[in-house]
Amino acid sequence: MEYVILAVVIAVVAIGAIAGLVVSGRRRRQLPPKSQSPVITAPPTTPREPQVGEEAAPPTEEPRRTVEEVQLPETEAPTEASTGAPATAPTEVEAAEAETAPAVEVPEPTAGRLVRLRSRLSRSQNSLGKGLLSLLSREHLDEDTWEEIEETLLTADVGVAPTQELVERLRTRVKVLGTRTPDELRALLREELVELIGKDTDRTVRSTKHAEGPAVVLVVGVNGVGKTTTTGKLARVLVADGRKVVLGAADTFRAAAADQLQTWGERVGARTVRGPEGGDPASIAFDAVKEGIAEGADTVLVDTAGRLHTKTGLMDELGKVKRVVEKHGPVDEVLLVLDATTGQNGLIQARVFAEVVDITGIVLTKLDGTAKGGIVVAVQRDLGVPVKLVGLGEGADDLAPFEPGAFVDALIGD
Repeated sequence: MEYVILAVVIAVVAIGAIAGLVVSGRRRRQLPPKSQSPVITAPPTTPREPQVGEEAAPPTEEPRRTVEEVQLPETEAPTEASTGAPATAPTEVEAAEAETAPAVEVPEPTAGRLVRLRSRLSRSQNSLGKGLLSLLSREHLDEDTWEEIEETLLTADVGVAPTQELVERLRTRVKVLGTRTPDELRALLREELVELIGKDTDRTVRSTKHAEGPAVVLVVGVNGVGKTTTTGKLARVLVADGRKVVLGAADTFRAAAADQLQTWGERVGARTVRGPEGGDPASIAFDAVKEGIAEGADTVLVDTAGRLHTKTGLMDELGKVKRVVEKHGPVDEVLLVLDATTGQNGLIQARVFAEVVDITGIVLTKLDGTAKGGIVVAVQRDLGVPVKLVGLGEGADDLAPFEPGAFVDALIGD
């Protein structure tokens, strides 16, 4: 029995020794050899940027100062160095307003404007004034010569009746004069033409404020004669004469007519009253006069739509505009704009307009270059209405008050 127990003990000890040897062998195989051990290198000189998920480095302690140790700078006004811009530079809003606000122009004085623009009548001068002087300077004035004089006057659109009247007076005075020097002929022709045009006619545009309110001026005419442009130029004439002007954009049928008129007004600081495109012209004209009364304006200029004189409905509408405006007070001026190049056709238009509204004055546009100066005489004789303004070019200040003496001097030259 004792031998059996001893054998068992020996077996157990042997098994334990064998197991210990096996475990130690496995451990040796798992350890890397000394020759393959990892080499540790020095960290890089520049710090590595933190990656996603990594924590920031702990803050380093820095020396701190107390409130008593810190010296605050004295408060100073912002300077160019501190702000990066001049101290007096305007703000962005002010700069934007300065860019959008149009510059108000100072119109050219109207006194003597026609004299300054006399060169614009050079072609009319050659056809009428110089032609007459050449004919009258002939040594013998026979019937053929007088017929040529009549033809020259008719070609210049003076009209039949005024032409006959002028020729008869010239024939009489030339016979009395006898010997005719160039200076005497020029003085004679100038005197007769000024008399024919009407030197004593009142050509003042009634634009002065009165007890009822501002003076109201309607600008009428057919399509294409330049009513809106004339209205804008007339505003410049009145502003140059010291008037405060309000513009009424009652031409609601032509595209951009109100914009065009407003641009003219902004250039001289005149307010423009306008409405929707295609709106009621009479309503806009009424509002314009109302605004003129409220603002204490001297003159209200109402630009009406162009209309064919053969269209009864459009002409009746023009009469309505005038009647509606008269609810505020009387209409002081109705200026008919005529294209001087249309000649006798313009007279037909003028007669129809005169039947609908009481025309008080004529504005002749495009009187420079190709126009015939005699239309001034014809339109006055036909309507019994004076020419008050003439347009002598495309410039902003090329609308001039009509002066008979200066006009005739431009026709016949020096």
